[in-house]
Amino acid sequence: MRHSLFWPAFALTLPQALWVRQTARRFADAEGPTEGSIDGPDPLRLCGIGDSIIAGVGCRTLNQALIGHTARTLHEEVKRGVHWQALGRTGSTAGGILRRLVPQLHEQTMDVFVVSAGVNDLTALKTLSKWSASLEALLRALHAHSPQARIILLGMPPMHCFPLLPQPLRAVFGFRARSFDLTASDLLETLDFATYVPFDGDFRPEQFAADGYHPSEASCAEIADRIVDAFAKR
Repeated sequence: MRHSLFWPAFALTLPQALWVRQTARRFADAEGPTEGSIDGPDPLRLCGIGDSIIAGVGCRTLNQALIGHTARTLHEEVKRGVHWQALGRTGSTAGGILRRLVPQLHEQTMDVFVVSAGVNDLTALKTLSKWSASLEALLRALHAHSPQARIILLGMPPMHCFPLLPQPLRAVFGFRARSFDLTASDLLETLDFATYVPFDGDFRPEQFAADGYHPSEASCAEIADRIVDAFAKR
């Protein structure tokens, strides 16, 4: 019942959604190489794969975006080297990541995947069942590529806090994001090779990049801490 309330609420905010789509500033992906290394013994192989958060939108360079912060924090936590790769495509849904980015993985197996997906499925108005099926297919494909890897899925960002979105669209998308979050969390309860890292609590406006939609560089560092904590506790 709760999930069905989204559709009439979204219909009322459709003009706002179209206005945001037409007027929002489009920020470029972060600059810099999409692969890198941190020296150390017995290096871990880390791959970030997913949407614009992995592409580093809102950050100056990938080194200051989520993948760079995660690589450095992982290195500090486990005292090992880290080889990292960022496979990010702005606007990608879970299905798009599976079709376009998974085939770009190196042949070498990974030790850690960090996956960001969901916002574009939500804004593309995917149903919860479609979202769950697409997400499961993506995660299973990553597991098939690297059976020993730990897959860490980021939760849905706090869309109810996005400065870019006007009210009441912000609240409606936030409501829907929580439904997506619950669906993903339930799915990962059935997958022993994956860990869910939710975005707990609210984000303040200053925690967003200048576009009001993506996390700032400082927020990426905070998210990286959560990712590495989840990896260390597996």
